[in-house]
Amino acid sequence: MKTVLHISASPNGEASNSRRTAAALIERMGQREALRVIDRDLARRPPPLVDEAFAHASLAAESADAAGDTGVLALSASLIAELETADRIVVSTPMHNFTVPATLKAWIDQILRPGRTFARTPEGKKGLLASRPVYLIVGSGGPLGDDGMGQPDFLTPYLRHALATAGLHDLSVLRLDNLRRGPAYLERAHALADAWIAHQIAALSQQSPGSAAPVEA
Repeated sequence: MKTVLHISASPNGEASNSRRTAAALIERMGQREALRVIDRDLARRPPPLVDEAFAHASLAAESADAAGDTGVLALSASLIAELETADRIVVSTPMHNFTVPATLKAWIDQILRPGRTFARTPEGKKGLLASRPVYLIVGSGGPLGDDGMGQPDFLTPYLRHALATAGLHDLSVLRLDNLRRGPAYLERAHALADAWIAHQIAALSQQSPGSAAPVEA
């Protein structure tokens, strides 16, 4: 049985387009094999912001065994354990002011820890987690674009780099924009999501056990 970790950052709950798309992807995965799903809703249970106690404890534990993660590091240890348990990770999030919602940034700060999910080396930070497929679904009410016509996207490159820092390099991205621009745009987004999901499921079906992650869309 495969384990899928779903990280959701939308405050809109079941009305969230990114969350519904993630649910559809996970449902399609479950149609081809047995799944155990861990649902981490960051909007309903936001991780705490980094404070002085966490910063000191995280640095003090850099060379310590993970079993020593207690007190202010206990939640961090639990969130990292979810990542380590998961065979696949699905992240569904809106874009807030060009980048990640505060709750998703707080989650990143909890799971990116020196000596735990990355090591400091002369060549820079090296991820300590085993790589596995990560599916990123981004929802935006307005247009996105790199041609100057849409709003800039600082979310996707940031998450790509942050996750890679922990060792998670296999990222497949779906960006759904113009979600608040009317029914025609919403219908287009739904069609794009359906095609992307079909592509990801087809990629999984082509893999043999132990093979590489899906090709990025």
